[in-house]
Amino acid sequence: MIDPVEQVLMRAGTPEGNAKTWDELHQEGMGPIQEAFLDLVKETKETKHYCPEVIWGSLQTPDYVRAMLTLVVDFLETPRDIEAGVKARTARAELFGKDGRTYKTLLGEQALRCNIGGSDVMRGQLLHVLESFALPGVTLGIVPSRARLHVFPGNSFGIFDGKRVEVELFGESPTLTDDSQIRSYEKAFGLLERSAVYGEDAKALVRAELAALGA
Repeated sequence: MIDPVEQVLMRAGTPEGNAKTWDELHQEGMGPIQEAFLDLVKETKETKHYCPEVIWGSLQTPDYVRAMLTLVVDFLETPRDIEAGVKARTARAELFGKDGRTYKTLLGEQALRCNIGGSDVMRGQLLHVLESFALPGVTLGIVPSRARLHVFPGNSFGIFDGKRVEVELFGESPTLTDDSQIRSYEKAFGLLERSAVYGEDAKALVRAELAALGA
């Protein structure tokens, strides 16, 4: 039996049914790769995400997505179908509260400070993060920059139904399905959770960054 997550990549494959890698999809543009990732998110019921330096994709505002994808396109020198990418990425937010999906998300405090798109974009994005604490099925924590860590910070990653890990790198971003690798990322996520703050303590960090922007 084919795993639902594997079906996603098959649907994103060539007419002959050969799955394409994320790197190959990047070469086709932001629309195709964001649509393929949207399919993956739709097939997933339980996700865990760690984003130390940027806001998690499903919580990004359209302006933030637009600025982020522009940076990606400029770096990778791929087709500039930015708006198609914005549409597909922001569509992930429509899944909150549906079909019992749960999202455990950790942001590094640096993600609140990393200037993507300028002050106006960041102001709107941080206001949206404040609202996101109330989203159904979302558990949002922030790892303070001065918090004692129980594991080294590492790169952004997502765990999908405990069966697949997506790691975000400058070069080709690997997809991990080996059980031992998945256990390592599950362990890392659990250790990072120990350093995170939640609720009002987390909101206070967001408000502090808004104040720094003059909001």
